[in-house]
Amino acid sequence: MTDDRRLALIHRLRALTVELDLLGSEFAAAHGLHTTDVRALIALLDLARAGRPATPGVLAGELGDLNSATTTALVDRLERAGLVRRGRDVTDRRRVLLSVTDDAHRLGESFFGSLIADTRRSLDDFDDDEIAAVDRFLALVDDRIRAHRAANS
Repeated sequence: MTDDRRLALIHRLRALTVELDLLGSEFAAAHGLHTTDVRALIALLDLARAGRPATPGVLAGELGDLNSATTTALVDRLERAGLVRRGRDVTDRRRVLLSVTDDAHRLGESFFGSLIADTRRSLDDFDDDEIAAVDRFLALVDDRIRAHRAANS
């Protein structure tokens, strides 16, 4: 692959992130949420998929090390909206765990469901090796972005 094609791929990836950010903003506006609220819901869903406990502190770290007051206000907002539930950890009653409600899942599905389904169907055009290559590329880009953020914060 030439350097021009590599750079074109990087620009395509940047354009994709802009489109996804716009879509997230539209979702937030349509449902009276802040964009940080949407990022928090995504982070909580990702933590659940990874089997990691979602505490307010973990959520704050996932969102860029929010301070305690900001995190509390965020969780309060999401809880009032019926999108997040606070619960006690059964093994350590002092620890608060956060989970996304069924209402939040339904809300996300109503807005993003068709896009997810269409995107999954797009993957039908790729064989397992191609999907593995895309996955490896995206993981590497994610690692590089995180390293860049850490170096510049």
